[in-house]
Amino acid sequence: MNFEILTAFVFATAALAIAPGPDNIYVLTQSIAHGRKFGLATTAGLISGCLVHTTLLAFGVSLVIRKNEDLYFIIKLFGALYLFYLAWMVFRADADIRLDAAAVPKKSLMQLFRQGFIMNVLNPKVTIFFLAFFPGFLFSRSIDLVYQFYILGFIFMAVSFVIFGALAILAGSISGYLRSHRGTGIILKWLQILVFTGIGVWLLISGN
Repeated sequence: MNFEILTAFVFATAALAIAPGPDNIYVLTQSIAHGRKFGLATTAGLISGCLVHTTLLAFGVSLVIRKNEDLYFIIKLFGALYLFYLAWMVFRADADIRLDAAAVPKKSLMQLFRQGFIMNVLNPKVTIFFLAFFPGFLFSRSIDLVYQFYILGFIFMAVSFVIFGALAILAGSISGYLRSHRGTGIILKWLQILVFTGIGVWLLISGN
């Protein structure tokens, strides 16, 4: 088992969770508008949905790799190109972070959990991202591929939950900081670009 790969995966996941995106912005706006427990309910739903994508990835990609290991390189190449594409899209996007909390309708905790779950599960971009992200971090030649994908999936879920949960709990302070420090959006934008590009390069050069 290669713990260096797992450590790199943890840091990459943390950087992705911190960088602004639709999910963590949604968690922030729910917490700002209605309170931290509503942000936490949204977080729980979003993270739970990742289990579905992990399962699809674990059984689908594992089967492909078992049938033809040469396809593993093609999968990683696709992943790298997709991540470079995401970096380019972030580069072209506006760096401003908009928190329109006043327009967020109030829903029950269960409704927010369900909505977060459905948002995640029905988003094909999440499946594509998992396909691009996970294969480059397979960490063992002795552990079954399905188990490795599930381990990566649970690490991804745990790290994301901790960071999204912190965003929900500290939403008021974070929103105040973002409003008073306009340059933060640019820093976070370039963090996303560096993370996407870095993971893409990792996929191309990793030999596991």
